[in-house]
Amino acid sequence: MPTVQANGIDVYYEVQGEGEPLVLIPYLAADQACYAFQVAEYAKHFTCYTVDLRGAGLSGKPEGTYTTEVFADDIAAFMQAANVERAHVAGLSLGAATGMWLAAKYPGRVKSLSLHSAWPASDPFLRAVVGGWQVMATALGSVTDMVIQGIFPWCFTPELYAARPEYIDSLADFVRGRPMPPVDAFLRQSQAVLAHDAHEVAGSIQAPTLITFGRHDQVTSTRFASPLSDAIAGSELTVFEDCSHAPIYENVEEFNQRTLAFLQQHAG
Repeated sequence: MPTVQANGIDVYYEVQGEGEPLVLIPYLAADQACYAFQVAEYAKHFTCYTVDLRGAGLSGKPEGTYTTEVFADDIAAFMQAANVERAHVAGLSLGAATGMWLAAKYPGRVKSLSLHSAWPASDPFLRAVVGGWQVMATALGSVTDMVIQGIFPWCFTPELYAARPEYIDSLADFVRGRPMPPVDAFLRQSQAVLAHDAHEVAGSIQAPTLITFGRHDQVTSTRFASPLSDAIAGSELTVFEDCSHAPIYENVEEFNQRTLAFLQQHAG
């Protein structure tokens, strides 16, 4: 269970597979195991480094202000400590916001960039939704319960809830089995979401970039597709038609197929 010192904190990570390095950055409140359904496939072609962000999982949870830029500094320092000179980088939601800053600030570290359910800067609607999660986490006193009751409905379509309730239940059980952050650490992480603004740096991203959205996502909807794809020169855009905020769970096969094709296209 490897941990390295990076940017002043302990960073926990796991490594699976072989091939060129691929760093997978988690979303809000999640630990590195959130990409279990992807690593199972990606690891056949890449050495997958799954990392716990500051404030979540088994990584350090210091006091202070968290920002998506600080998370990117953490990942860059982690890569140096783990002897990963350059890697493909992928993230969903908060992980994607972190990846944007990483690619802009440390271009030599990023061979390709995969941004799933991303957004260039938080707008009033996104801030209202995430602010509601903060209220719920504080009221419940449990990030686990808040994720299942508060965040899940934004991640999956009504159709998935109706057609596969046992699958939703299994994902909830998965969350209950993971090391979830205390409420105070979640509030610091979520403040980074509220404050995210990469407008000024997105245009400097040079790595080949894949941008994906779920058609039915409301939090990071396709309202962000043009601003992102216009800002990042040469980027590719994919929309998963039957998904909401979390295509990584809602349509695993198509998500893995399309994202792996992009990664393999830019490998070598």
